[in-house]
Amino acid sequence: MDPLQDVSRETRQRLEILVETLERWQKAINLVGRNTLDGVWKRHIVDSAQAVPLIPAEAKTLADLGSGGGFPGLVIAAMRPDLDITMIESDARKAAFLGEASRKMGLAKPPKLVIKRIEVAPPANAEVVTARALAPLAQLLEWSDRHRMDTTICLFHKGKGWQAEVDEAKKKWDFSPEAFASVTDRDAVLLRIGPYTAAADLRDRQPEGRRR
Repeated sequence: MDPLQDVSRETRQRLEILVETLERWQKAINLVGRNTLDGVWKRHIVDSAQAVPLIPAEAKTLADLGSGGGFPGLVIAAMRPDLDITMIESDARKAAFLGEASRKMGLAKPPKLVIKRIEVAPPANAEVVTARALAPLAQLLEWSDRHRMDTTICLFHKGKGWQAEVDEAKKKWDFSPEAFASVTDRDAVLLRIGPYTAAADLRDRQPEGRRR
């Protein structure tokens, strides 16, 4: 199912502006893999958009980690204009792109842009945390721990090695992932992870204030 088939004309126009801005900036800085530009709508827009149905309708806040070229953060912002979105990106040039793309898209709620490393950025306390093509799952859970609440849902795009990443991450974290088949890559999934805790041996070594 195409996650864009029911979007409004205004939303599609905003996504077209994102693509146009991306293609212009890509000539100067590497925002996405150069071999993905020809299929930018499927590889990046649709791939990001498929996360939207997995976001609870009642959610109000979302943190996108390592936003880079705006995926999935800016796509979600276009499709869920009710959300207060924080995009965390440490690369100043990529952050400049995100700022310009956001302005040109005319988003109802422009995302808050935090130009810091994920592990030192102020806690976002978000109801939803997203990340795409960023890091192994164990690392994502560690970074997300700083920016979530106890009831937060994490949504991570993962490629064909996702099961091995889950197995590795379970050495450090107690969690129960749901895997949703990707509509753009038969070997990929979206992982939805609800509340999670540090594995017992790790939890025993954490300071009291960080135990969950």
